Amino acid sequence: MRDSNQNSPIKKSPQERFLFIIGVLFFLVYLVLGLILIFWTTFPINMEPRYRIALGVVLIVYAGIRFMRYYKN
Repeated sequence: MRDSNQNSPIKKSPQERFLFIIGVLFFLVYLVLGLILIFWTTFPINMEPRYRIALGVVLIVYAGIRFMRYYKN
C-alpha cells in the first residue's frame, strides 16, 4: 500500500506559511496603493499628477517584482 501523503505537495512549516501570507499581503498592499495613487484624482497630498502617476507605476512594478519572487519559490 502506498502512503496517501506521497501524492500531496510538499508541506510547509508554519513559519514558511506565515512568511508566504505576509509576502502575499504586502504584494496586495503595494498593488492597491499604486492603483490608489493613479486613479484617486483628489489625493490629499499635494503632488503634481505626473509625479503621482509615476509613483503609482513604480509601486505597481515593485509589487510585480515581489510577486514574481514569491511565485518562483
